[in-house]
Amino acid sequence: MNIVTLLPFIVLIGAMFLMTRSAKKKQQAAAQMRDEMQPGTGVRTIGGMYATVKEIGDETVLLEVAPGVHAVYAKNAIGAVLEDSEYNRIVHGDDDGDESSDSAAVVPDDASSLTGGATDVTAEDAPKADLTKKSDAAEAAAEGEKDGKTDGETGAK
Repeated sequence: MNIVTLLPFIVLIGAMFLMTRSAKKKQQAAAQMRDEMQPGTGVRTIGGMYATVKEIGDETVLLEVAPGVHAVYAKNAIGAVLEDSEYNRIVHGDDDGDESSDSAAVVPDDASSLTGGATDVTAEDAPKADLTKKSDAAEAAAEGEKDGKTDGETGAK
């Protein structure tokens, strides 16, 4: 057999070996992360829910999802174990003081500041909307011009 005919098979087997090796490394890293969990640690589930670990079993974890609300999850459902500072920043909105107060954006309560100095307009000052159909009015005017008669006149259609 020629080496050129075996080369595609060798490359395919090598690629499969590398893919399974990287997948095993990811699984081992995830298992190690889950083993590092301790009661009181903040976690994020694979569904995106943030909770605090209360108890750890062999295959399950008891999470406190809200004060006084506990739920049992499979260990495999834990997507990330978070550091205390990161968990508090995400869940409680605590700042570490890293950001300066100048970078905090001020959000107005209404859109008046976004319009660039528009004056206050009350409901009485606002222009009234014309609710009549423009096409009907235009057709009536055109019809009146056509035969010289308008609605209300004798002999009008």
